[in-house]
Amino acid sequence: MSSESAHEHPFLNWHGVWAIYRFEMARALRTLWQSLVTPVLTTSLYFIVFGGAIGSRMQEVDGVGYGSFIVPGLIMLSLLTQSIANASIGIYFPKFTGTIYELLSAPVSAMEMVIGYVGAATTKSVIIGLIILATAACFVPLHIAHPFAMFAFLILTAVAFSLFGFIIGVWANGFEQLNFVPALLITPLTFLGGAFYSIDMLPQPWRTLSLANPVVYLISGFRWSFFGQGDVAVGISLAVTAAFLVACLVVIALIFKTGWRMKN
Repeated sequence: MSSESAHEHPFLNWHGVWAIYRFEMARALRTLWQSLVTPVLTTSLYFIVFGGAIGSRMQEVDGVGYGSFIVPGLIMLSLLTQSIANASIGIYFPKFTGTIYELLSAPVSAMEMVIGYVGAATTKSVIIGLIILATAACFVPLHIAHPFAMFAFLILTAVAFSLFGFIIGVWANGFEQLNFVPALLITPLTFLGGAFYSIDMLPQPWRTLSLANPVVYLISGFRWSFFGQGDVAVGISLAVTAAFLVACLVVIALIFKTGWRMKN
């Protein structure tokens, strides 16, 4: 195979992926100050409200200081919402402006397009998650029992929900629909998923019902990486997260195969 044909048919068009990734990251840099200040202020307010009001009455949860206990939930709350928001607006905007047709006709495959948009959304979400972690360390003592597992859960969750956000961006017909799922589904599920308490504290049948909430497994696995304990086994948490990621990949593959909401 000649060098010219190898260039025309690469396994992956990294130039196309990099162009999409760089464009999305440049869009984030234009609102860098807002992107940095908002999570810091929000995290500080959570610690003032929850740490001050609830922490004064609930000193420890499962042997962990309450202020430290809520850190994984705070990070997960922002990670889920930011991953969805970043990925959904990334793919929705080309649809809104009509430039999606240029993107679809460009020498970029569906996989390369997804890698570019989801990669940028994941990067931004992980950075915000780390900023929240650094902010939390200013308020409470933190010890991460399994740092590699913490980063693995952080990245895996960000990728999974960035893929979910990509689906929402394709599905949405307006800015109201973009905010519908994060505001009315993800945020309530996170609050009810043990972000600020252990589901073991709930009476029956509420504890059993909580296990039907998929966010419980994300938060539990992430909390395990900090304190070595969670509401459910870490293997189950990892399996649920991976299953959600695979399900999103299947849906995205069907979207590009059928052209649903992409070409009309």
